[in-house]
Amino acid sequence: MGAAEDWHDDLLSWLGPFLGHLGHKARRRMCPLYVAGLIGPGERKSVQPMALRMPAADYDQLHHFVGAGIWDEAPLERELLVQADRLVGGADAVLVIDDTALPKKGKHSVGVAPQYATVLGKQANCQTLVSLTLARTEVPVPIALRLYLPEGWTEDPGRLAKAGVPEPLRLHRSKSEIALVELDRVLAAGVRFGVVLADAAYGSGSSFRYALSQRGLTWAVGIPRTQKVYSPDVVLTWPMAPRGRPRQRPVPDIRPVAAQDRLALQKWRTGAAAPKDRSGRPSRPCGFAWRTEPPPAPENGLTSTFQATRRSGSWASAGPQASRSTTSRICHPRPR
Repeated sequence: MGAAEDWHDDLLSWLGPFLGHLGHKARRRMCPLYVAGLIGPGERKSVQPMALRMPAADYDQLHHFVGAGIWDEAPLERELLVQADRLVGGADAVLVIDDTALPKKGKHSVGVAPQYATVLGKQANCQTLVSLTLARTEVPVPIALRLYLPEGWTEDPGRLAKAGVPEPLRLHRSKSEIALVELDRVLAAGVRFGVVLADAAYGSGSSFRYALSQRGLTWAVGIPRTQKVYSPDVVLTWPMAPRGRPRQRPVPDIRPVAAQDRLALQKWRTGAAAPKDRSGRPSRPCGFAWRTEPPPAPENGLTSTFQATRRSGSWASAGPQASRSTTSRICHPRPR
């Protein structure tokens, strides 16, 4: 019994900074009981089973706290950011942007629709929520969670009104837009972190990556392996067209390649072992053959360049002895 009392005392101590923002004393008394019911033993987490498991909880008051309690959530959210920064914030912390899904039956819960469910790995009827998590030394603290509304909801004003969605939130926003709004709120609160992380669902959008850079943030995001990328030394040029209208915007002076081919070329240049394909044979980057030995050391302090040449119907690599007019800095085959 002593251990149980210590557990509840620790919970009450941790919730202390938040309880002051709830206002009414009945809310401050019901909040620890409700949280204890959510994280405590027992499978059913609805109000009635939790009230039966906790003698100190009155069903009517607990139900009123959950179903009809009205308070301003902004002070609670600010307090959450303060406490999260105190626990795990710092220059070596990371901010993880992601989303999660809540599988649901029916169609009346706010935001529920057939969409990709990350927890199931397939299309399913669910709600999707954008999340921000502050983490350091393998300790994550969720600091933001916002519901995503599919277009099937935002295009139906009657459905939004019936579900009680506030007026300012009835416009369609992509997951990336929701994440950036929450990111700005986190930055304004002074939360400390060193790097922003996100998976390819967010990183594949150039506008999202650009927005992170515009905020002066260091970031590392996933991209699809087939996404086209350029060499770091790409230059925008204005080619002269022999006929037709002049170009309205510059174009890259080199062709893009798939990210997986660019990574393979990087490994080839550093002498790393070639990756294996499904048959177990060494795979090669687009337009290049793999070396079985490390590339030769540069001569006279010059870095080797690579050349794609057509030899007996296949693509091969050439060393620094190739002429400058036939060398290429990125991996791409010539047009046939």
